[in-house]
Amino acid sequence: MKHRFNRLSAPFQHPWPAVLRAVRKKRAVSQAAREQAVLDRLRQKKSDIEKYLYLSVLQARDEKLFYAVALHHVEEIMPLIYTPAVGEACLKFSHIFREPQGLTITPADKGEIRRKLDQWPEKDVRSIVVTDGERILGLGDLGANGLGIPVGKLALYTLCGGLDPRKSLPVMFDVGTNNAELLQDPLYGGVRQKRLQGKEYFELMREFVAAINDKYPKALLQFEDFFGDNAYKLLEEYRDKTLCFNDDIQGTAAVVLAGVYAALRITQEELKDQRFVFLGAGTANIGIADLVVKALEEAGLTNEEARGRIWLVDRGGLVTEDSPNLTPQKKIYAKKHAPMGFLETIREVKPQTLVGATGKSGAFTREIIAEMAKLNGRPLVFALSNPTAQAECTAEQAYEWSGGKALFATGSPFAPVARSGQTFRPGQANNAYIFPGVALGALSCEASRVTGEMFLAAAKALAAEVTQGDLDAGTLYPPLKDIRAASAKIAAAVMKTAAAQKLNGRPLPKDIPAFLTKVMYDPDAPARRAGPSAANQNKKPRPDL
Repeated sequence: MKHRFNRLSAPFQHPWPAVLRAVRKKRAVSQAAREQAVLDRLRQKKSDIEKYLYLSVLQARDEKLFYAVALHHVEEIMPLIYTPAVGEACLKFSHIFREPQGLTITPADKGEIRRKLDQWPEKDVRSIVVTDGERILGLGDLGANGLGIPVGKLALYTLCGGLDPRKSLPVMFDVGTNNAELLQDPLYGGVRQKRLQGKEYFELMREFVAAINDKYPKALLQFEDFFGDNAYKLLEEYRDKTLCFNDDIQGTAAVVLAGVYAALRITQEELKDQRFVFLGAGTANIGIADLVVKALEEAGLTNEEARGRIWLVDRGGLVTEDSPNLTPQKKIYAKKHAPMGFLETIREVKPQTLVGATGKSGAFTREIIAEMAKLNGRPLVFALSNPTAQAECTAEQAYEWSGGKALFATGSPFAPVARSGQTFRPGQANNAYIFPGVALGALSCEASRVTGEMFLAAAKALAAEVTQGDLDAGTLYPPLKDIRAASAKIAAAVMKTAAAQKLNGRPLPKDIPAFLTKVMYDPDAPARRAGPSAANQNKKPRPDL
């Protein structure tokens, strides 16, 4: 008889011996033991991409265990399921994945998108993340390989915000790619054509959004990693028509503003007195500038005065009224000024805050950081580009070049830095602090749309979670291990703002924190014994989102 290999007969080859011994003795394996087995196996992997793939398989096979491990070890797991590991995963996506992970919309689906949605197994989707892959992190046009981003974002919706993973839908809006290397790759799984543009592009997106609104009328739609003009055009077209937001524009803005609010507790300065220089004039920095203007207006400045505090620098230098190719978004901040370079702008403007979103490693040089330190007792420096390798400068460089003065935050994680007997803990200006809580709040009160005021409220709520101990360590954000608690506070702030704007579709509960505790997905809750998805369901009743 042909021998059938049984992994249980060869425990020395298996990394979970304690679990296997329990199985042999027919004992129930504790959740803690299962989690430890996962961690043991994970930590044997040599590279982040191997760990990312291992966790992806775990998520597909045992969603409840995946989220339990991630929730109990957020600081270790989160960088492996999103940035920076997701950047490498997207670069190699066609070479490492074979099973579909979401819904793909292509030009060939025109006229059939609603029918295609009907084939998705979940009938009550509430959270949707869509990308067209044109501007993935700081890596550029990755086409259909960008699907890793919606998948990762929705994992963070559940991990950080407690959104039900069964009610999420990752979407790849695959309209081609202008990346010649991908088009020549025999394993590339996307549409092999140059990107669809203009009228045809927006017609296809309109059909998609209309189908989403028809099929899932209570769902929230997040636009993710769209490039430049398309990102703004889509946000402007849909922000007042459907429940949606763009995380690159609005989520990034809120997390940076939260860092500014926290930093002011250290510097003891007023927001209305701050000046900002932005390196990079793309969607992220303009989105931040827009929310900062709203905050400055709230602090008492006129719109003109607030815009006067914002200085944009791109590859051509200071953005002026005479700069070529001014977009409507850039034009708002263009100065009536002679041309200046980056360093010259800093010397003239004397900003307290420097924000980089360039996708270019090394964009913040020693001279730039030193000048910021010369001008300020505690300069605020945001190096936002992802993944970690694209950051405008490293944490070690920021602290070294500023003589330990910098209040430094990045888009991807950096390890603490020891210098002159002090340990500096760089803050991570990670959008995951914002978008899960915003989504949870908007869905919990059935908001009809997401507004700038909600992101302003989210920024304030996040800043309030930063303790004095965090500030003493030079960090501007709460520890990642506390991110669920921060998300709940943000959700409550969003719900109250929605009600104040009369945008809530149902009355707010009397006890919002208690309501959110009930509604948030809990992988530690006992599973129901019946039903096809029993392993992934909570036993306790959960209010309908």
